[in-house]
Amino acid sequence: MPVYRAVEATGTRQFSLVSRELSEPEPGHVRMRVESCGVCHSDSAAIEGRRDDPSRPIVPGHEVVGIIDAVGPGVATWVTGDRVGVGFLGGQCGECDLCRRGDFVNCTDQPRTGTTVDGGYAEYAFARASGLVRIPDELNPIETSPLLCAGLTVYSALQQINARHGALVAVQGIGGLGHLGLQYAMKLGYRVAAIARGVEKADLASKLGASHYIDSSVEDPGTALRQLGGAAAIIATASSGSSMSSLISGLAPRGRMVVVGAARDPISIQTTELVFGTRAVIGSLTGSSIDNEDNLALSVSEGIRPMTEVMPLVEAPEAYARMMSGEARFRVVLDMTA
Repeated sequence: MPVYRAVEATGTRQFSLVSRELSEPEPGHVRMRVESCGVCHSDSAAIEGRRDDPSRPIVPGHEVVGIIDAVGPGVATWVTGDRVGVGFLGGQCGECDLCRRGDFVNCTDQPRTGTTVDGGYAEYAFARASGLVRIPDELNPIETSPLLCAGLTVYSALQQINARHGALVAVQGIGGLGHLGLQYAMKLGYRVAAIARGVEKADLASKLGASHYIDSSVEDPGTALRQLGGAAAIIATASSGSSMSSLISGLAPRGRMVVVGAARDPISIQTTELVFGTRAVIGSLTGSSIDNEDNLALSVSEGIRPMTEVMPLVEAPEAYARMMSGEARFRVVLDMTA
């Protein structure tokens, strides 16, 4: 039997480079030869043991780009040779109540790539056909991988803000999500304010599309946003609920804060800040596979690209550690061809 290399995770940060036998895809699934896979903070659910059975080996990774080399029974719209990707949400079932109402993101029977099913830290990966994303020819694998999760996350958040062209939109955090959020917001026609700690990223924020830079270490970001007229929307990307709390007062009337950064500490909200001004705080979880194709189309037409650091598959543990350290600028991607 032919074999392929994969990096498995068990327990807490226990990595193993293994050889697996190459099997055929199950009904409704495809097999892809992986070209690249991004290393995302959400991989921590698998790697840090925060899943139902951490003793069971799992292949992490949910920013997977590859080429279909085998198609399972019942797959009619995909063929071998197609360039595809799969993100965190591994494909809706099409049968649960939420799917029947068109809410594919909240499907109750949807695999989470790299967490509940094997992901892309491997030379081959398998995916449910409904989760596949067509990759435009203009995008190479390395730059595509982060767009499938980080890019889609901020793109989907911006689709929910209902703000007029030229309105002020703030992006909190200039990291793996935020550096893309600034680009998307500017290209979608908003006036953009970047919020981060320190002055080190001010020039980069400007190059990525920000018209204003707010240093949250020296001024209250809510006050600063009000001085700019109030934000129609805030995209909160930092993994800190306390840092998000101070942003809400900077929303304009009917403004929305869309939370995409998963934090362990809570957000504190003054009810008067919501009631007076009809403001809202909502969460947003990536998007469906067809949303991702819209995301990639926008990235192609507007030149939106991630900043990446590239490492080979055998260095997956080091790539994960660098991502978790916060020192990467800004997305780490595993190159299976290296």
